[in-house]
Amino acid sequence: MTVQQASLKEEVISWRRHLHENPELSFQEIQTSEYVYNHLTSFSGLEVTKPTKTSVLAVLRGAKTSVGNQPVIAFRADMDALPILEEADTAFPSKHPGIMHACGHDAHTAMLLGAAKALSEIKDEISGEIRFIFQHAEEMPPGGAGELVEKGVVDGVDYAFALHVTPYERTGTICMREGVLCAGNADFDIRIIGYGGHASTPELTIDPIMVGAEIAVNIQQIVSRKLPALKSPVISVTKFNGGSALNVIPDTVELGGTIRSLDDDIRLQAKDYVNQIVKGLTEAHGASYEIIWHEGYKSVVNDKEAVKITREVAEDVVGKENVIHVEEPLFGGEDFSAFSQEIPASMQFIGVHDPDFGEAYPLHHPKFKVDEEALQFGVNYFVGIAKKLCCK
Repeated sequence: MTVQQASLKEEVISWRRHLHENPELSFQEIQTSEYVYNHLTSFSGLEVTKPTKTSVLAVLRGAKTSVGNQPVIAFRADMDALPILEEADTAFPSKHPGIMHACGHDAHTAMLLGAAKALSEIKDEISGEIRFIFQHAEEMPPGGAGELVEKGVVDGVDYAFALHVTPYERTGTICMREGVLCAGNADFDIRIIGYGGHASTPELTIDPIMVGAEIAVNIQQIVSRKLPALKSPVISVTKFNGGSALNVIPDTVELGGTIRSLDDDIRLQAKDYVNQIVKGLTEAHGASYEIIWHEGYKSVVNDKEAVKITREVAEDVVGKENVIHVEEPLFGGEDFSAFSQEIPASMQFIGVHDPDFGEAYPLHHPKFKVDEEALQFGVNYFVGIAKKLCCK
């Protein structure tokens, strides 16, 4: 490692620590975006703007001309944190109790800042255009990615790339998958309105607990009896609230949950079945209902050619033996789908687990940790993609 590389590595770590100590929730990334903006404007040759109140876009236009079409590529990092009270053993914990970078977005942002600085220093070797997208609100639907697409930040882009940390693989690995990477999702809130009364005379009531229980059971049967096995979604009822006394049947019950599907059409079919079940069972029992759908993200789909590019770069960065093939897609949602639905894209995972940490706590866990030695691999990954496509 050269002195220059070592210096950048230390900078990236310091940026990540600052971001980790100062997390901000979705659509509230005021200080975070300002911090990113100020660093980007200090780098040479970047055109820096704020497409929205809490997002940042930096554009590097290469000084080198080439014959034929000039490539245009985009890199994306998300910046928002989660409403989680941190419990991780770290020397730089969150300064905002109840808010934590438990999904690694601080690492994503720091890695892309490092790549932006490194690439800005070789502007004369670059042909085409590189866009560095620092995105707000990945964690809260409708998400920031869709808003940025509407703002035109990927108009004319040939490929979009992103990295996401994974605590399930050790530092020095990069995980690859072609095709569907992450599921699309839709969440639901249901309110069953019955007619309460004394528990000793249930015949005089319309019991919303019973109706809600039937709805919960029948929703689980959508997967096993209504949809094709090879395309089945995950449907989970995750909330069931009702009643306040042991001798009172309540007037109302509230339940809710989520649908996760790798196939967007199947998710829409599952939604229709949920609506039918709720309507049919409440009517059968003389109850009424309210249902609210919270539309999440579509599926992230990795383009074949974009993945080929990223796999070749990953093999150069960590070695072919450390590039891990991801066998199955994930059922977590990711709003990078807004980019992958528009242009060829590749979102992959970078290992950030140090065995000395002990247990590998999952994303969104209060004890989630990132091995900072992994950050330089992420920087080199983005720089490698840029050199492969824009330094010919």
